[in-house]
Amino acid sequence: MGEPSRRTTISTALHQAGLYDRVARWKPLLSKRDMTASLEFAKRHLKDPQTMRNNILWSDGTKIKLFGLNAKCHVWRKPGIMPTVKHGGDSIMLWGCLSAARTGTLVRIDAKMNGAKYREILFENLLQNPQDLRLGQRFTFQQDSQQSAGVASGQVSKYP
Repeated sequence: MGEPSRRTTISTALHQAGLYDRVARWKPLLSKRDMTASLEFAKRHLKDPQTMRNNILWSDGTKIKLFGLNAKCHVWRKPGIMPTVKHGGDSIMLWGCLSAARTGTLVRIDAKMNGAKYREILFENLLQNPQDLRLGQRFTFQQDSQQSAGVASGQVSKYP
């Protein structure tokens, strides 16, 4: 059938082909739209004073995998990147917020995230966090750009 091969023989052949055992670097999977929006936001607010940034409540959601490839991933190739995606595998979803001063509430999301669930999370957690984070009554809520379209229904209202 063929000759038995040793690990060193296979390794040598791979090295001769320019391939080496690498640990893939993890990188968020960002669309061109996400990158453009982030760059435009940064340009618009580049000269804003620090005091303005002190009045922003930032929010974000994330998925943490319970099993699978949360650890190192070894690959035989030239140095590369392994993009991450926000689906697949056993995981938990979390939503949280933070300000320039400190972190706010971290909420476990038990159901599928949709517009109603996102609004429920905001209703139950958003107004308490500015008080806990000492943002005062006038603050800007900067929501995660990755949220599904229409999740927050685009409604903006003033707080008292």
